Amino acid sequence: MIELNQYKALTFDCYGTLIDWENGILGALKPLLLAHNTNLDDGQILELFAEFEAELESGDYIKYREVLKRVVQKFGGRFGFEPTADELNSLADSIQHWLPFADTVESLKTLKQKFKLVIISNVDDDLFAFSAKHLEVEFDQIITAEQVKSYKPSLNNFRVAIQRIDLPLEQILHVAASVYHDIVTAKSLGLSTVWVNRGAEQEGVSANFPAVSQPDLEVPDLKTLAALSSK
Repeated sequence: MIELNQYKALTFDCYGTLIDWENGILGALKPLLLAHNTNLDDGQILELFAEFEAELESGDYIKYREVLKRVVQKFGGRFGFEPTADELNSLADSIQHWLPFADTVESLKTLKQKFKLVIISNVDDDLFAFSAKHLEVEFDQIITAEQVKSYKPSLNNFRVAIQRIDLPLEQILHVAASVYHDIVTAKSLGLSTVWVNRGAEQEGVSANFPAVSQPDLEVPDLKTLAALSSK
C-alpha cells in the first residue's frame, strides 16, 4: 500500500477514468452500426474501437476529432458501408454528452482538498472543455494531446506534464483506468501509479488496448481512492 500523504499532485487520465467513455462510445456507435445493418455486441464494438484508435494514434499526430472520424471510417471499411458526413462526425460530436461515472465528481471534490489535480488526456482542447463542465472542479493543469502533439502511451505527454507540474516525481501520483495508455508509460518514467480498475467485473469488455503492468495501487473506483486519501 502506498502512502497517499507523500503526494502533492494527482494526475488523471480523463476518459475511462473520470468520464464513462465506454457508454459514450457505445451510445454513438451502436445506432450508427445498426443503421448499416451491422449488429455487433458491446464487447466487439469496444474491442474494434480500441484496435482502430491505437492504430491511428500511433502514426503522425492528427487531432482527436480526426482520429474519431477515421475510427468511424474504419468501421465502415471493416463492415462494408460508407458513413455519411454526419456519421463521420457523430462520435466526436457525442463527447459533449459523455457523463462522469457516478462517483467521479464528489471524489474529485474530496481529493481537491488535499492535492493539486492535473489532467493528462488524449483529446483536443475544445472537446475536453465539454467534459470539464461535467467534472465540476478546477484543475491546476490540463495537458491535452492537442497541446503536446502526441498521444499516450507516448512518453512526451507525461514529460510535458511533469515539467509543468514542477514537483519531484515522488510527489506526483498518476491515476488511470488504462494500463496501455497510462500505467506502463507513467511507471517507466518513475511515477507512482493507481489503476482504477472499473472493468474488474466486466472481463473482456473494454475500449482500452490490452497491456500488462503492475500499478502501485489498484482500486475499483475513484470513491475508494478518495476514501483512502481521507484516512
